[in-house]
Amino acid sequence: MTTKSVCVFCGARAGTQPKYTEAATEMGHMLAQESWRLVYGAGDVGLMGTVARAAQEKGGETFGVIPVHLVNLEIGKTDLTHLVITETMHERKKVMFMNCDAIVVLPGGAGSLDEFFEVLTWRQIGLHEKPIFLLSTDGYWQPLMSLMQHVVDHGFADASLLDTIQVVPDVRVLSSQLHMAFA
Repeated sequence: MTTKSVCVFCGARAGTQPKYTEAATEMGHMLAQESWRLVYGAGDVGLMGTVARAAQEKGGETFGVIPVHLVNLEIGKTDLTHLVITETMHERKKVMFMNCDAIVVLPGGAGSLDEFFEVLTWRQIGLHEKPIFLLSTDGYWQPLMSLMQHVVDHGFADASLLDTIQVVPDVRVLSSQLHMAFA
């Protein structure tokens, strides 16, 4: 059986709510306990660093991808199982995507939204069938889902687009959904 890999997109900041860091820690622990490899942005800051350190605490495999221009800014984590340094942000996203079986987006900012919309667009146009999950800690992604509904309501996307996004409230539910996706 092949090891499953989960790409986690999330903030290079911790955010304002301790619940975000708690969920990121729980996410890293869960991935390691399930023997699923973490694929992420290779930073050691914010929620990114929290997920990776938590996975490592439990002996999890980590695959980090960081563009050369962010190595210092995001404090590139060099003690990962695998580390890839890319030339561009686009290449970073591509390498992360190509090395995963599912995508999970934790709370984050513009970078996380960019990553989410890129994989969502790729799915919409038929380039992949990988599941996309929004871990909506404390309802964080509800405004995004309202926007997505607005886009559909105004005829700029088919309603089927909403079916490609699975919103989960916590890591426990996410784990269950990933098990179903990987079955």
